[in-house]
Amino acid sequence: SGRNRRIFVMTGDGELQEGQIWESLISAANHGLDAITVIVDHNKLQSDVLVSQTSDLGDLEAKFAAFGWHVARCDGHDFEALAKTFDKAGKVEGRPKVIIADTVKGKGVSFMESTAMGPHDPLYRYHSGAPSPEDYSRAADELISRVNAAFDAVGADALRLEEDGRPPSPAPDAPERLIPAYTEALLAAAVRNDRIVALDGDLVLDTGLIPFRERFPDRFLECGIAEQDMVSQAGGMALQGLVPVVHSFACFLAARPVEQIYNNASEHTKVIYVGSLAGALPGGPGHSHQAVNDIAMLGAIPGLELVEPSCAAEVAPLLDSLLEGDGSGYLRLVSIPCEIPYELPEGYRPVPGAGVELRQGEDAVAIGYGPVLLPQAWRAAELLEEKHGIDLAVVNLPWLSRIDEDWLRRTVAGKRAVFTLDNHLKKGGQGRMIATALAGLGLDRQPRLRKFGLTDFPACGRNDEVLHAHGLDAESLSTAIASVLKA
Repeated sequence: SGRNRRIFVMTGDGELQEGQIWESLISAANHGLDAITVIVDHNKLQSDVLVSQTSDLGDLEAKFAAFGWHVARCDGHDFEALAKTFDKAGKVEGRPKVIIADTVKGKGVSFMESTAMGPHDPLYRYHSGAPSPEDYSRAADELISRVNAAFDAVGADALRLEEDGRPPSPAPDAPERLIPAYTEALLAAAVRNDRIVALDGDLVLDTGLIPFRERFPDRFLECGIAEQDMVSQAGGMALQGLVPVVHSFACFLAARPVEQIYNNASEHTKVIYVGSLAGALPGGPGHSHQAVNDIAMLGAIPGLELVEPSCAAEVAPLLDSLLEGDGSGYLRLVSIPCEIPYELPEGYRPVPGAGVELRQGEDAVAIGYGPVLLPQAWRAAELLEEKHGIDLAVVNLPWLSRIDEDWLRRTVAGKRAVFTLDNHLKKGGQGRMIATALAGLGLDRQPRLRKFGLTDFPACGRNDEVLHAHGLDAESLSTAIASVLKA
């Protein structure tokens, strides 16, 4: 276009384990894209642990230079050094530039700085999630004191502070957490079967794998932020008779290595994929971390069984079902704590393609999965009964890629309407599978069908705000269901 542009790209150091980074280094150098300057925030930590302990990057300066890039390095907290380095890099022509900025994670708050970690601290505590109220106050006081000291040194007035009350954020009274239940289930399975190995994509804390790593260090492999390579490694292990269990956030595991998952499935081996942080919640991290299309993508792979537990008690039975089944599987896990108003029947064991009734009802039935929307459906059923005298059954169907048509026929018999609930986009979700199966039953009296789920990119906000934005909270569900049944 003839315009004089300068393009700046910010990347972390752990992020450099991702293959696309190195693909782009080649193309940028080959095309002489000298408008590009990459800044590497080189704080030596990724997520909660050292980069060198996860998947060491080696000599970064030599690697970038070998790809044909101009390389510079400086103290990322020294503004004068940064300014000089940017100025020099801007004068380089014909090559893209990279500035390796050495930094300290958490810089500016003494107790949050990574250099404050002791020799016995295995994890950095402040990578993700909000700090505790106590830590937040300590950090704010430290920053305010430093700024006021600087103002005082130049004769300026101190900061004028205004405080406002924090809006209440609804929290479950007696939450259940599925990740600890998964940790226990995997350990128990590994004790029974010494062919089980676990692979992790830089999320050992979030995926609940620390106890597994400690108990079975020779059966644990940390792969870093390299999902495609991790899944390919799992495929090779499966061909040698091992049972690899692959872990990452669902948003990454279902999207980045989908080709490798497909290839593994074509070899008819067994690989179990565990996608945590599944669904639209938590809503704070934004749509890059909200997995709402994983069922659609992975459900299209032949021989891959997809399941999601509705509560902590269902995690082990579903994991065991995948491990004992013939093919590969995908265990979809919600990571946030959830309040569960129901219990599975005593002696419950999952039956492939069939669900279980959590709440009886004669007028209509809501079918869903997982600990986010089934509790909302339960509370919606209570509202419907209280306000409208409508009797809504709530059914847990943990199977996301298969359905038993005889079970479905019995479940919808005599019901005026069927409502499906997807913590996922409606396109490609469980609701579409149920709708297809329902149409094929050839019922003499077809019940009305209404699918609930996302229709666009997920909203960002507090969890209750996100559910309400998509009409998936109990109040919104009860209103919509009542309008269908009263029409």
